[in-house]
Amino acid sequence: MADKQVISKPAGQALLAAVESAHLRKDIPEIKSGDTVRLQVKVVEGNRERLQPFEGVVMRLRGGGINQNFTVRRITHGVGVERTFLLHSPRIEKIEVVRHARVRRKQLYYLRGLTGKAARLKEIRPMTSKQAAAKEAARAARIADTAATTVNTTDTSAGE
Repeated sequence: MADKQVISKPAGQALLAAVESAHLRKDIPEIKSGDTVRLQVKVVEGNRERLQPFEGVVMRLRGGGINQNFTVRRITHGVGVERTFLLHSPRIEKIEVVRHARVRRKQLYYLRGLTGKAARLKEIRPMTSKQAAAKEAARAARIADTAATTVNTTDTSAGE
């Protein structure tokens, strides 16, 4: 019994992390609360398997690592349906972010009490490449202008 080695907790944690990392998916887009996502979920019916689309608003994200999950809400025939999915599940074939929304909290339970237009979220539109280039050029010009101003201020104070 004395020659039996005990695995210390950090070594066990490292082993768990190594096993978990092998099962983490790499093809997952960045998802936040308020995003509208379209999922392709594998559904088993008897001995057949098919893909079923599920599109809705991400209400919450929970957990971390292999246990990270998210809840998606959609309205179907006037009835709210919420489904919770494991983010790294092999049952999810594909996750596609349809649109991003600006929300001020992490868990959007207040959507359960809203219907119709009241349940809409403010959409964030991504910048086009032209807009991004213009913004970067303006930022570079501003940095160059402030650098030139500090050089001129330093030169004048050094001469006195």
